[in-house]
Amino acid sequence: MAFVSAERPKRSHHSQRPLRLAALAAVLAFAGIGGAAPLQAQETVKIGFIGPLSGGNAQQGIAARNGFQLAIDQANAAGGLPFKIEPIILDDAANPQTGVAAALKLTNDPKVVAATGHWNSGVALATIPVFSRANVPFVVWGAISPKITEKNNPMVSRVVTTLVNTNAPLAKWAVGNIGKRIAIVSDTSDYGAANLANFKKFFEADGGTIVAAESAPVGTTDFRALLTKIKGENPDAIYFGGVVAEAGLVRQQMVQLGMNQPMIGVDGFYDPEFLKIAGSAANGTISGIAKEVGNAKLDAMTAAYQAANFAEPVGSYTKNAYDAANIIIEALKTAGIKDKAAIAKAIRGIEFDGAMGHTSFDENGQTKREVVLELREVKDGAWTTRQ
Repeated sequence: MAFVSAERPKRSHHSQRPLRLAALAAVLAFAGIGGAAPLQAQETVKIGFIGPLSGGNAQQGIAARNGFQLAIDQANAAGGLPFKIEPIILDDAANPQTGVAAALKLTNDPKVVAATGHWNSGVALATIPVFSRANVPFVVWGAISPKITEKNNPMVSRVVTTLVNTNAPLAKWAVGNIGKRIAIVSDTSDYGAANLANFKKFFEADGGTIVAAESAPVGTTDFRALLTKIKGENPDAIYFGGVVAEAGLVRQQMVQLGMNQPMIGVDGFYDPEFLKIAGSAANGTISGIAKEVGNAKLDAMTAAYQAANFAEPVGSYTKNAYDAANIIIEALKTAGIKDKAAIAKAIRGIEFDGAMGHTSFDENGQTKREVVLELREVKDGAWTTRQ
């Protein structure tokens, strides 16, 4: 993206008089002298964005940030709004404490009328109480723990489906196509624990058996002892219930230990960075993701994104944050910018057609969009659609 120099262009002495006359005319017009109508400054409101812009998950956050920025830029450029929108973009570094600090910064600014945020469920669960206490409407663009919308917090809505929606069809597919004996490895975060519990529940309900279930803290780098224990059970596959960095290491160390079974999971590790971390061991890994259904709004967003010359390509979460921002903007058109409870209510009541498709929310603020499972498998070092 282009940056404009802050240095003022130099002007000749001969240009000063016309400039002074123009300035005087502007002052007189503002004062209503000479028949000119008084000017009124357009009010500025702020909408916040929080996501991982640094660290191992930065690629997800940056792609979402760009979608958010695109939506704000388009709204300001289109005109017709009785206010100007200023985006406030903050990094949560995929860390709950950093996320809370960012949330406090947003909620302490009276001009922030709403916000959208988070790829990591643990971060979202930490910041939601901050937004709730401050009565600032918050739309989740990426985090998928079921806990986020279980309590029906009136200030919180979510545009992305939960891990329940992807684990259920993945478990059914695994029983019929991978085998009935699977071991689970997860991290100990809320996201990891929810994946473990939900995949286990659905897999067993479909007739499968979980032969082992092991967890390790986020940041673990050596899974060999844990995997050696699982190896003795000779499972048909390993289900991994965590995110990118740990997933890459687990897959790499599985192959080092001679465990050639497939590794499967939901979209927490469906990312190009996984391929870099796992290297050649990534081949054979399968991720079950929500199928992207093309539509004219998605095509238009993609074209506008490319025209805006962002440094990064469109990512999996670009459309999520783009729609989240536009939903907030539509709610501001309906409810105005003064009453934040009314803004939150307008978000909940919306029927919005965007890049993700049609979005509406249930009584808990959870999107009602149904998931069609799509399987992505690593072949020859690249994510490919599995037929």
